[in-house]
Amino acid sequence: AHGASGSQETQTLPVNDYRIGAKDLLEIAVFELPELNQTVRVSEDGSITLSLLGKVEVAGLTAQELEKKLASLLDLQFTKGAHVTVFIKEYQKVSIIGAVGRPGQYELVGPTTLLHAIAQAGGLTGQAMNELFVYRQGENGQQTRIVISLEDLMIAGNQELNIELRPKDVVTVPIDQTLNVFVYGEVKSPGAVPYLSSKKISLVQAIAQAGGPTEWAKRSKVMIRRRDKRSGKEIKIRVNLKKMISGRIADIMLEEGDVVIVP
Repeated sequence: AHGASGSQETQTLPVNDYRIGAKDLLEIAVFELPELNQTVRVSEDGSITLSLLGKVEVAGLTAQELEKKLASLLDLQFTKGAHVTVFIKEYQKVSIIGAVGRPGQYELVGPTTLLHAIAQAGGLTGQAMNELFVYRQGENGQQTRIVISLEDLMIAGNQELNIELRPKDVVTVPIDQTLNVFVYGEVKSPGAVPYLSSKKISLVQAIAQAGGPTEWAKRSKVMIRRRDKRSGKEIKIRVNLKKMISGRIADIMLEEGDVVIVP
């Protein structure tokens, strides 16, 4: 009699080797001693308190191992050959927040890797940035932050980064911001050009996204108007787009709010 109670917020895959831990909710039944039937939550120190047996250490045991332990304790004190069943009603949880399909709390049923948890949470959205963070509580109460490169994990397939999650882990997938630069003048689609902050955008890319220069454009006299972040003053950067497109000079990375004028 083992299993998991699923809900809309949590998804579970029942696994027989799940190890009981703090905050789990256990339903215990003893066929021969109905007065021992009770539902108890595992305390922070990994124990439960039962009406006839008192305090029992349960952390780290599977449901089957706890059944055997309780049966042997009953053998010593009350009745031989007791039939004990342990049903795990609620499991320990991890939180997955940010750029995933279904942010929320998820139950850890058996060993759960980072990729498994992300899949349970509906996968990454298009707004996911290049890194994610796993916040973990240490035994001394200190919080550690594990940084995972999504490119190495998802594309390169580095299995060392596919870490096993622990109870109370918080997986944060930062949401990429949509920023804008502005392209005006002799381009086919003047106006705001959006881009993701993690991806950045270059001058050539921005002009291409604005439809490219018209046939009347003076490509050698493009200007970037930029607001200096420190002084607030406007900086003017003159660029020969003709040379840039031919590869004779390097492309320029634009900054949020830059205004590109193609005369």
